[in-house]
Amino acid sequence: MADGVQEDLGRQPVMVDVARLAGVSQKTVSRVINDAPNVRQVVRERVHQAIADLGYRRNAAARALVTQQSRVLGVAMPATTDYGPSAQLFGVETAASDLGYSVVVASASPSPESFVRAVARLVDQGVDGLVLSYPYVDDDLSAVQGLHRVPAVNVGEALTTGLGLPTVTVDQEDGARKVVEHLLALGHRTVHHLAGPTDQGAAARRAAAWRDALLRTGAPVAEPLVGDWSARSGYQVGRALAADPDVTAVFAANDQMAVGAMRAFLEAGRKVPADVSVVGFDDAPDSAYQVIPLTTVRQDVAAVSRRAVMALVGAIEDHDGLEGTLRYPVDLVVRASSGPAPARLAAGRGPDPFRTTSTTSPPTAKVG
Repeated sequence: MADGVQEDLGRQPVMVDVARLAGVSQKTVSRVINDAPNVRQVVRERVHQAIADLGYRRNAAARALVTQQSRVLGVAMPATTDYGPSAQLFGVETAASDLGYSVVVASASPSPESFVRAVARLVDQGVDGLVLSYPYVDDDLSAVQGLHRVPAVNVGEALTTGLGLPTVTVDQEDGARKVVEHLLALGHRTVHHLAGPTDQGAAARRAAAWRDALLRTGAPVAEPLVGDWSARSGYQVGRALAADPDVTAVFAANDQMAVGAMRAFLEAGRKVPADVSVVGFDDAPDSAYQVIPLTTVRQDVAAVSRRAVMALVGAIEDHDGLEGTLRYPVDLVVRASSGPAPARLAAGRGPDPFRTTSTTSPPTAKVG
């Protein structure tokens, strides 16, 4: 800032001050700020220099009065520090900023009533659009329909059926299928599942696809054990799996539980992957840097978030929006935690690994 320029004003600078200092009209300043075409480069540079000298900042409230738009997006989601939702929120904020929007977040407890109240708070704040993320299945969210009087997009699974909102998510089913195919191709006779919470859509879809993939190949389906997405729960469930010598391959519904399970196996004296292979889902930032780098399913959370925000902004600004559900592809990232089945299985020796399995569906949540 030029010495004394703002101090001479004695107040917060406004657009007319920028125009006066740059020697242009207020309309020209507005065109430069909004990156409109047909402004000479030398004029743009002069206006930007005046903005810098004055320390001018756009008045969002005044702009909203003129345009009837706040350029703020509301995000309603359950309060959590889990990797997936946190990465999703960061992706939404980054994408919104790139498109000239701010983000305000309303966190909810894991109940439909709390989520509806969170949406209502955002609508009352005058947001231009809503990004909704509610992971729980079988909850009645019909009250949201009376609240989102602004464009809305769903990121995830559970809202789609109930509200018919445009949805951007990842192909959960294909990710689970890729894991099962990878482990069976390595000679494992079946794949045990460390499932996520049964009341959450992503966990239910991954579990259903895991089960279907095994049934299609004729492999028995052992009843899955359920965790809560945390490494601690993965460790606790992993201790039970490690006690069964017939378990040679485990698909954990997320990376944190996979890491916890690996520790349980190692503490039990079972080597990964020589004795048991472990595969996760998410490709969290630290998964490649574990002592045993984790084989996992990579989902592009940033791309999903960006596409959802682009669709929402398109609807707000009367561009092309999005209809139906868009599922982004996933990739299997093979690292050191998965390997060939133990030699005793390949040679047909050892106890029958399927003695406790069943081909009936386990009591997991209904897939929406």
